[in-house]
Amino acid sequence: MLKKLRNAFLIIVAIGFVVLFGFVPSYTDKSMNKVTTTYTGSQSNTYQSLPFIADLHCDMLLWDRNFLEEHDYGHVDLPRMLKANMAFQIFTIVSKTPRGINIEQNSDETDQIALLSFAQLRPPTNWFSIKARALNQCNELYKAAEESKGAFRVVSTQNELQQFITDRAKDRSLTAGMLGLEGAHCLEGDINNLKTFYDAGVRYIGLTHFFDNEWAGSAHGMKKEGLTTLGKQLVTKMGEMNMIIDLAHSSSQTIDEVFALTDRPVIISHTGVKGMCDNQRNLSDQHLKEIGKRNGLVGIGLWDTAVCGNDAEATAKSIRYVADMIGVDRVTLGSDFDGALTTHFDVTGLPLIMEALKNDNFSDEEIELIMGGNVRNFLLRNLPVN
Repeated sequence: MLKKLRNAFLIIVAIGFVVLFGFVPSYTDKSMNKVTTTYTGSQSNTYQSLPFIADLHCDMLLWDRNFLEEHDYGHVDLPRMLKANMAFQIFTIVSKTPRGINIEQNSDETDQIALLSFAQLRPPTNWFSIKARALNQCNELYKAAEESKGAFRVVSTQNELQQFITDRAKDRSLTAGMLGLEGAHCLEGDINNLKTFYDAGVRYIGLTHFFDNEWAGSAHGMKKEGLTTLGKQLVTKMGEMNMIIDLAHSSSQTIDEVFALTDRPVIISHTGVKGMCDNQRNLSDQHLKEIGKRNGLVGIGLWDTAVCGNDAEATAKSIRYVADMIGVDRVTLGSDFDGALTTHFDVTGLPLIMEALKNDNFSDEEIELIMGGNVRNFLLRNLPVN
């Protein structure tokens, strides 16, 4: 009898492991990264002729998904980028998110990514170290580039980006990406880890994500304060290393204190604006104008909380708001693809953005800038040369 009970227990445990490792990761991906529209139209000649379509923010590396294969779920992979004529995607690293995540108030006491990493069979170091977890995602992008046999490359300098632009002008089947961090918490409180991530190819860092950390207050944290003493050191050190500061998710006080500490251009990689969609998540006019003065860049999102709508027209309206306020050369796409949310469409739906921009009376030259030219130009000015 005891033997039968033991065997039954072992079977139940085995089934549990099969479900956890074989089903949960892909189910979570499919259930959390949805779209409101599936684009089935054809691309216009104008869209196909855009030389550099780019996006400031995508969390694809969080998911256990082969980047080199096309999927019918999620938002981004290499085949779909090629279908979308997309030249360049910034891949951001999500290393920790709290349970019950929301835009109002979150503590740092829980860590959903630890369990996800375990279920995805990531290396055991990922389960306990957010630094190791983030570096593993960096390595995954380089591994994909190597396995793509030249179809995809990782860029981290002005020279590399310029070479890619030259090469892609001759071959539209080439794509590239860059690495960013969504939250400085994966530095684990040690400013010396900044060089570790720099050496791993990370070129922009969001100071916070959905909770306050050792460096700065989050717009969604418990206290929403500003830069800590460590945070001020981080901002200064990032400037010395030509690393770009991303103020997405930062508290209002953090943004003010960054502006007081440095005059370097900054980005908001994925956001909306309060003037079009007023909530805790989005950017104020005051901060928007300051970013414009600094020749910064604002990435407008493709999800409801960012633009108070679930279609390309809603995103185009927010882009128009930013362009009218600080200039058409300071706004671009910040999709938040694969960010555990529902976007207007996956990457293949980007032609809908171009159509919405045309309907909002942007010129072809302005559309070229918004759809990626501004990302190209900003990085050519602000990445390290070599």
